[in-house]
Parts: sequence; C-alpha cells; structure tokens
Amino acid sequence: MHSDEPRWTPPAPRPTEPVELRRIVRLFRPYRGRLLVVGLLVAAASLVGVASPFLLREILDVAIPEQRTGLLTLLALGMIATAVLTSVFGVLQTLISTTVGQRVMHDLRTGVYARLQQMPLAFFTRTRTGEVQSRIANDIGSMQATVTSTATSLVSNSTSVVATVVAMLALDWRLTLVSLALLPLFVWISRRVGRERKRITGERQRQMASMAAMVTESLSVSGILLGRTMGRADSLTADFSGESERLAGLEIRSSMAGRWRMATIGIIMAAIPAVLYWAAGLMLQVGGPALSIGTLVAFVTLQQGLLRPAVSLLNTGVDIQASLALFQRIFEYLDLRVDITERTDPVRLEKVRGEVRFENVTFSYEPGGPPALSGIDLTVPAGSSLAVVGATGSGKSTLSYLVPRLYDVTGGRVTLDGVDVRDLGFDSLAAAVGVVSQETYLFHASVADNLRFAKPGADDEEIIAAARTAQIHDHIQSLPEGYDTLVGERGYRFSGGEKQRLAIARTILRDPPVLILDEATSALDTRTEQAVQRAVDELSAGRTTLTIAHRLSTVRDADQIVVLDGGQIAERGTHSALLALDGRYAALIRRDAVSGPDAGSEPRGDRLWKPADVPS
Repeated sequence: MHSDEPRWTPPAPRPTEPVELRRIVRLFRPYRGRLLVVGLLVAAASLVGVASPFLLREILDVAIPEQRTGLLTLLALGMIATAVLTSVFGVLQTLISTTVGQRVMHDLRTGVYARLQQMPLAFFTRTRTGEVQSRIANDIGSMQATVTSTATSLVSNSTSVVATVVAMLALDWRLTLVSLALLPLFVWISRRVGRERKRITGERQRQMASMAAMVTESLSVSGILLGRTMGRADSLTADFSGESERLAGLEIRSSMAGRWRMATIGIIMAAIPAVLYWAAGLMLQVGGPALSIGTLVAFVTLQQGLLRPAVSLLNTGVDIQASLALFQRIFEYLDLRVDITERTDPVRLEKVRGEVRFENVTFSYEPGGPPALSGIDLTVPAGSSLAVVGATGSGKSTLSYLVPRLYDVTGGRVTLDGVDVRDLGFDSLAAAVGVVSQETYLFHASVADNLRFAKPGADDEEIIAAARTAQIHDHIQSLPEGYDTLVGERGYRFSGGEKQRLAIARTILRDPPVLILDEATSALDTRTEQAVQRAVDELSAGRTTLTIAHRLSTVRDADQIVVLDGGQIAERGTHSALLALDGRYAALIRRDAVSGPDAGSEPRGDRLWKPADVPS
C-alpha cells in the first residue's frame, strides 16, 4: 500500500456485548418447515420409546405369571417394533437436522465473505489475513456440532425427559420425587461449567486466529524468502512452537473444563437405581403400598432411560453457552459498518465517453481528521490523459482511488460523464474504470484463468489478442504449458515485468473507457520498463487515462500534468509549460535526473525527457 492512502481503522469489536439468543434463532428461520418435521419425528420417537417400559411391565406382571403365550408374543414383538421405529425416526431426524445445520453454516460463511467483500480497502490494510481466514474457517467450523445437532438435541432430549417424567409419575409419584430431587443441583452445576467453557472458547479461538495469521504470513512465498534470507527459519519455528503450545494448553483446558463436575452428575444419576430399590424396600417395611416387580423394573428402566437425555440436555446447555463466544466473533464481522454502498436506484451508463471531473474534492483519513486532499478541482476530458506527480504522501494514489470508489470523498464529488460516481451502480462503475497498479496480484491458477478473471466469458482468441497487445503473448507461448501454465502463488513464476504485462492484458480484456495507472512501472528495471511502457501505451490509446507517476520520464506527453503538494494542487499544465515555470515540477525533474536509475548512464532510447530540458 502507498503511504498516502487513508489509514482507516475498522470499527472496534465489542467483546463484552452479549449475543442475543433471538438472533441465533433467526438463523434457522428460513428452515422452519424442515425443523417442524424434525420436531414431529422427535416427538414420535420419544413417545414410542416411552412405551417400551410399559410393555415390559405387562410381560413381567401379566404375560409370564399367567402363562399367556399369545400376549407374551405380542408384547415382545411390540418391544422390537418400538426399537425399530425409534431407530428409523432417529436416522431421519439426524439427516434433516444435519442438512439444516449445514445450510445455516453455509449462510454464515457466505454472509461473512459477502460482508468482507463490501469492506473498504483500508480495512484489509489494518487486519491480518490469517485473522480473516480464521473467522471464516475456524470459528464457523467450530460451530458445526452446535449448529447441526443442538436444535435437534434440545427438542429430542426435552421431549424424552418430559415424556419419561410423565410416565414415571404414572407409575409411582413417590419414586419420581426421589429420582428428581437432585435436578436443581445438576442444572446449577451445568450453568457454571457452561460459563467457564464460554470464556475458554473465546481465548482458544483468538489463539487459533493468531496462529493462522502467523502461518499465512510466514509460509507464503514472500514469508519463506524473507525468513531464509534473514536466517530466521529456526526462530520462526520456535515462535510457531510457542503459539502451538499455548493452543494445546487451551484445548486441554477446554476439554477438561467442568469434566469432574459433569462426571459427578453422571455417577449420581447412575447410582439412583440403587436408591430406588432401597426406597421401594423401605416403603414396604413401613407399611406403604407394595409395588409389583413389573412396576419397579419398569420404573427403573424409565429412570435409566431418563439418564441419557437428561445428561445430554445438560451438556447441550453447556455447549450452547460455549458456542456463544463463537457466534459473538462471527457477528462482530457481520456487524461491521459498510461505508461504501450502492444506492437503491443506481445509475447505469449505457455508453461511457470517459470524462472525469473532480469538483472541489476533499478527503480525510478519519472523520474530523486532517485532510489528505483538499479543494481538488480537475477536469479530464474524454480520451485525454492526466498525469499526477508529487512527493511521497502528497495524495497521488488517494486521488486515483476516488474514481473507482475504493474510497468515497468526504467533500465535493467525483463524476464520470457528469454522474456522481456514488450514484453509479457498482457493476457499471467497474466496467467503466480499470486500474493497473504497481502491486500486481495474480491468483494461483493458470495464465488463462488469471486473464479470464477480467472477462469470464472471453474465448481463447480474445485472450491471445489481449496478451499480444500487452507484449506478453510470445513469452507465454514459450512456456511448456502455454496459457495453461500455473502462475504460482502471487505469480512468483513470473518476473515483475511479466506480471505487470499480464495485469495489463487482463485490463485490456475488460476494455474499460477510463484507465488508472498507479505507478505501474516504478518498481521495474530499465529494460523491463521499456517493454511494459510499450504495453501501457497500447492500453492507453483512445482512453481517458489517469497516470500516477513516480518516474517522471513517463509523463512528458500527458495532455495535462498536475503536481500535488500536501493534498492540494500546487501546479498544473503541460510538460513544457511547467518546465518553463521552473517550480515544483522542474525541481522534481531535476531530482529524478540525479537520483533516477539511469543517472550517469547513456540516454535511454525511450527517455521522454533529457537533462537539457531541465532549467538550470
């Protein structure tokens, strides 16, 4: 990024703001029909499952003592049928609930990605790439179990618990009270465990984001080159080991948080059958109503059936509390303020002539901050060229970024063919304005796919024609796989000049009427610059061109040259007029002549100015 770009700071997250459960529930609203089916399946499975102990009671109290073989057969078949139906219902509810959960996760991933696509450019200069990736991959991925199974688990286990308790009350209300006496204690313990896991989960996700950012930075091509040439491979490995060690510790804490307390609950609930047998015997000794063997066995069976859904329900509550930390991190990104938006009824230009105007434009880095640009009034007629020069930090790149709305003006307006760019549709503006910057980005894909990114429907002939115009076709053809050659991460299989010509070919394929060249040749050596400059000249022909110039050798033939100083226009005019003025532009020319890469060498064949042009 250039030093004169706005140092925009994204809105600070609000980690202490609680996540509303209603907002989480709204994520499932589009799938409420499927969830209703899941609820019906769960209710049916719960009712069928509760019937089995009653069939068992009849077997023990009636069919076996009275030797009624036919009844015994029917009751046994009934118990088998309940097991079959419960399993079928369980498979169906798992299929539907998992599908719903995955759709919700898909919606979250897409929502976060779409919101990040809308964020201003400066957001990404202030946010580590690994942090962004971690939010989409790790945070949403860690929510999978919660999103896909929590709703079903809540409905299923709640229904099972209610149905089982009702059945237990029908069998014997006194034993039911004994079974449920410790339930409030269990709920209190689970809530304590849930709060502890929520806190640890937040720490764990932040640590995972930090480690992901480190991996992204240090294991990129640039990171590997820097690490090895600086002899830092061992120290980077040690740093990563430290990050991984901290994550391992958090994973252990997360796994063991409240484990002994929850295990105690399981032990107590598993011991309750012994208490029930003891209580039944005690009631018999003190003269209470006798329980039949069938009733007692059926009751204990129900109580044992209550153990699984009750413990699962408590664990689900713990998981929900822990998952709130994940939802909070995702909602932080979904709630990021989008500053650059498209109006509800955007203007779409049918035919773009290419006239660009800056009308009293002001731009500040931050609200109330000092202006980076102030009082800029410029007109670039359609088909003409404007060169913007100035010292580092004078506002050159910022000025160019206002045309494609990478940033919005804070005062005045920028127009294209008389229409404020803020009133244009995003697609219309993107089709009208093309940008070739100093920092060329290529995807890890084939040459053809990188070029076709500008025009997905382009055929091979169009791609080849664009590459020829950009002076890169012959080089591509010399590669073993031609246009199918993978460019490597960030295009590292190609030199700087080759990448620039690929970027120019990509822009040629789009054929924008307005072209912004942001120091497109400043980082290249002399010979490479000559080749790229020829491609730039081909690209600029017949278009409205705004050139941000670092090397002043590229601006002599511009129709208009503007010198920026401190965000204001200090001088404007043609090359010869500004030289005759002997002001800032002439001083920049002299500086370039002395400090440029060709100082002291023979004049280049493509030099657009010569020391003789410079006033003494």
